[in-house]
Amino acid sequence: MTTAAISYLALGDSYTIGEGALAADRWPVQLAGLACAQGLNLASPDIIARTGWNTAELQEAIAASGNHRRDYGLVSLLIGVNNQYRGQGVELYRQEFRQLLATAEAYAGGASGHVVVLSIPDWGQTPFAHDRDPAQIAHEIDQFNAVAQAECQAAGVTFVPITDLTRAAAGDASQFTSDGLHYTGSQMRQWASRALPVVKGMLK
Repeated sequence: MTTAAISYLALGDSYTIGEGALAADRWPVQLAGLACAQGLNLASPDIIARTGWNTAELQEAIAASGNHRRDYGLVSLLIGVNNQYRGQGVELYRQEFRQLLATAEAYAGGASGHVVVLSIPDWGQTPFAHDRDPAQIAHEIDQFNAVAQAECQAAGVTFVPITDLTRAAAGDASQFTSDGLHYTGSQMRQWASRALPVVKGMLK
């Protein structure tokens, strides 16, 4: 008898929706594919994400989505780059990120152990940012990620760092879409591959 697929909800912004890349290249879609290839029956994700969203806009979109499920086997969250990009403070991010964690847990039936958060990519290393201060952007991204990691630890949620992968992509045109800001499937596959063993450990 075939076991039912594990339902999956991915929450985020342009990095989750895969701006500029094919739908099949989105990292949550690749994660589901990689998981299935290794015997974990993870369903293709439902996605609530849009380019440009910050934490508040994601929460508003979730409320407006009409999705009231509380039985997802896995919920992922990757959010915060637009907070940093707009110059919003880390303390506001902390408050809103904490609310999003609670929302993610609710979608997972209250099981924090079925929620995974990915760190914020460093857009300062992209071609788009050639005229910006990469050190300043990196410093601010690190501050936001430190907040996210601390909030995850307090909530019992697994935090997967991928920022280093995005920094290593600097100078490699194959890692970026045509806008020079977002990532191709090959870069997002690295994110999915790093999350995969964590997810398998959570769900087996």
